[in-house]
Amino acid sequence: MTESSASGGSMRLDRWLVYCRFARTRSRASALIEAGHIRCNGAHVRRSSACVHPGDVLTIPLGEAVRIIEVVGLPERRSSPGLARSHYRELDRDGDIAIAPS
Repeated sequence: MTESSASGGSMRLDRWLVYCRFARTRSRASALIEAGHIRCNGAHVRRSSACVHPGDVLTIPLGEAVRIIEVVGLPERRSSPGLARSHYRELDRDGDIAIAPS
């Protein structure tokens, strides 16, 4: 765990989206944010420089689906998909942890 995630720090939303593999580039992440497609704790976010903290809940439209996730950690860099998933957990629409289909 990084020092920033252990201390409950913060990170720019556009960087977090790239590092956790919700967007390929910061410019694409910024476009999603500035278009008003991302919500943090229920409020629309329109600034790429907005900060996320562990415990924040993000609503992210991806293709035809909408994903609701809780920020668990703040990665230091973009890494493998498995490691990226360790920095968030998927929630269902009621705020409970989503269970993967078997």
